Amino acid sequence: MTIKKSALTLVFFALTSWMIQAQTQPWSLEKCIEYAQQNNLSLRQAQYDIRSAELNIQENKYSRLPALSAGARAGYQFGRTIDPTTNSFNNERIGFNSFSLDANAMLYGGGFINNSIKQSELNTRAARLDAEATSNNLALDVAAAYLNILLAEEQLTNAEKNLELSEEQLEQTDKLIRAGSVPANDRLDILSQIAQNERAIIEAENAVNIGYLNLKQLMQLGPEDDLKIVRPEFIELPDNANPQAVGLEEVYSAALQTQPQIRAADLRIESAQVSEAIAESGFLPTLSLFANLNSNFSSAFRSPIFETQRVPQTVFIDGSPVTIEFQSQVPVDDEQIAYTDQIDQNFGQVVGLNLNIPIYSRHTNRINKERARISKLNAEVGSVQQRQLLEADVQRAIADTRASFNSYKAAQRSVDAAEMAFDNAQKRFDLGAINTLEFATARTTLDQARIELIRSKYQYLFNLKTIDFYMGKALELNMN
Repeated sequence: MTIKKSALTLVFFALTSWMIQAQTQPWSLEKCIEYAQQNNLSLRQAQYDIRSAELNIQENKYSRLPALSAGARAGYQFGRTIDPTTNSFNNERIGFNSFSLDANAMLYGGGFINNSIKQSELNTRAARLDAEATSNNLALDVAAAYLNILLAEEQLTNAEKNLELSEEQLEQTDKLIRAGSVPANDRLDILSQIAQNERAIIEAENAVNIGYLNLKQLMQLGPEDDLKIVRPEFIELPDNANPQAVGLEEVYSAALQTQPQIRAADLRIESAQVSEAIAESGFLPTLSLFANLNSNFSSAFRSPIFETQRVPQTVFIDGSPVTIEFQSQVPVDDEQIAYTDQIDQNFGQVVGLNLNIPIYSRHTNRINKERARISKLNAEVGSVQQRQLLEADVQRAIADTRASFNSYKAAQRSVDAAEMAFDNAQKRFDLGAINTLEFATARTTLDQARIELIRSKYQYLFNLKTIDFYMGKALELNMN
């Protein structure tokens, strides 16, 4: 028993440890996107829309089947009424009961059912593409939030390094002050620089927290849920990428094939065209088959009770009267016919065809046809709008990628120049050739250049991923 308890305890702690480790395991971009797509409320609504569209398909397909219904009535009639079973007048209370079974099947409906099925199938395909578009946009939003966290964390690391350098500089300045090489007031400049570094750390930490909050909201996680993303040592930027060579026609043509909202818009045009055919069916005759089984019971439906009686009758034979007795069935009373007997005797069957030819429908059919035509025109305009919007987005993405590439290259050159200037200032400061203010200025210039390099790098990376998104490529990060 003790061994069993010990084993269970070990299993419990192992599972607990595994769950904690799973919760604190860093999340990759792909994992964040997958989790968001599984839990996002907008995507969940899109899935409900798909299910609703699928139910419309089933409903339209089932409309091909016959409709079957049953009915029953029971009650009492008072006063002078016509008995529904005997069709005779009565002044007494009559109890009645009736049953019916009706069936109806459409034989020809002008193509209404077939076109309704076709339209619901098109709408379902469009709903699936809408869900795919929502999923893609969510993935892009998650990627942006993910990169913003990486940007904020890298800037936080840079701010912490700057604080360490400022503290080292303070120690160096204190040594120079004690040696009498620099005035004591120079220490105040370094303290001011340290305060600025501490403020930069606070701002960077806040940016990290806000970034995680945005990512959690996209993933439908609570603020209290643990989330830590994979922070690479280095993010590879494609060396062979040439934004200047990326053409609008190439990206736009690929986007037309890969972006689901374009295909969804085209399907809605087809659906609207089918709506016109559905509206046309209102001008055509319909033919349906109907059948009915019915029976009823009435308490006034009675059967007479006969009695055999001898009835004398005088006849003349050879001119002489002769009395002869005849036996005759004479009704002396009546009795109610049994319930089951009435149901059996009153059982009726009806079968027939129903032809309906529309002659005048108060212009309803013409209005429906015009409404369907307008719906098709509206769908065509919507398709053009989707294409124009996509083209504008692609143009903007290409322009942003080119601009961010130029900014990134300029930031690299700025950092190279600022580093050389800072190295020179460091040497001159160590020799006492410049004061702390001039040295701090060189440091600030280098810090700002590095911050801009980090920002431009992630902006360029995100813009590259946006181009990949329109080209139909997966959103992935090359991390080392």
